[in-house]
Amino acid sequence: MGGPERPLLTFVGAATLDALAVVERYPRPDERVVASDLKFAGGGPAATAAVTAARLGHDVAFIGAVGADSTGEAIVSGLTDEGVRTEAMVRVEGAESGASLVVITRETASRAITNRPLPRTDLTSSRAARDLLAASAWIHTDHIGWRPTMQTLGALEHRPSVSYDGGHLVDGFTAHGLDLYVPTVEALERRFGNGRVEELLERAARESGGVVVATAGSEGAWMLEPGGEASRIPGVEVDVQSTLGAGDVFHGALLAQIAEGRPLREAVARANAVAALSTTALDGRTGIPDRTALDAFLAGRSRTTQTSTIPTTSPFLEESL
Repeated sequence: MGGPERPLLTFVGAATLDALAVVERYPRPDERVVASDLKFAGGGPAATAAVTAARLGHDVAFIGAVGADSTGEAIVSGLTDEGVRTEAMVRVEGAESGASLVVITRETASRAITNRPLPRTDLTSSRAARDLLAASAWIHTDHIGWRPTMQTLGALEHRPSVSYDGGHLVDGFTAHGLDLYVPTVEALERRFGNGRVEELLERAARESGGVVVATAGSEGAWMLEPGGEASRIPGVEVDVQSTLGAGDVFHGALLAQIAEGRPLREAVARANAVAALSTTALDGRTGIPDRTALDAFLAGRSRTTQTSTIPTTSPFLEESL
């Protein structure tokens, strides 16, 4: 059966291995508390977005750095098991891979996080990386991948479209030249000051010259296309276990829908649904639906008149470290 075109989507940035534990309350010094759930899972904004796009049926590659250690091997295998191409990933000798420990407490509905930083290296200078970037229809980057990606684009004969996860602020960042800028509303407020969401989107759109989609927690997501007017697309209600990585999932799903040629409003609505479904699991990846599950979920919703939201302002929200 024929379907939408699946061009190559390449994701550049952070990949980690995360340990997540759910406890009734935080342990006091020298105390042991039994976890009601404990899970190890891949993380990282760009890596989780890549897994999302791959699970939705797209051809996907990832460029990032890991240490030459067992954690790095687990990170890479987690991506390849999802069908993500990893031939351009960098293994840094003598460095440890990025990892996080997240303790979630039910008592106060909060979390405590400690993390080991990513190995730092040039991500996009290798021939393998440049070949992937040149062959891509879209490149998506997070705060780790933005600078090397933008520096490399000028050397490519073919310039792919570029999407950026704007949830983290980066020194020297500008949205100029981005085809798709996806910050949080909070990040826009930190950059431009408080104001009406519509005004913030308009400022971001003037800076980038492209499409701006801003996630807004329980209010859903806002969108603004060049020459259009800002509008909000509500989120989706599900039985939430954890919103860890939901924003990263949204980014990967949104890019996948746009790459299929869907109108922006439909693409955002479908990305909202994918992100919502991802929150039904403790970690940021287990609950990500494939295309069949997404279509079935949306078909079921179309038979109801329920209006709902995804509580992405939950205290458990963490778009990966």
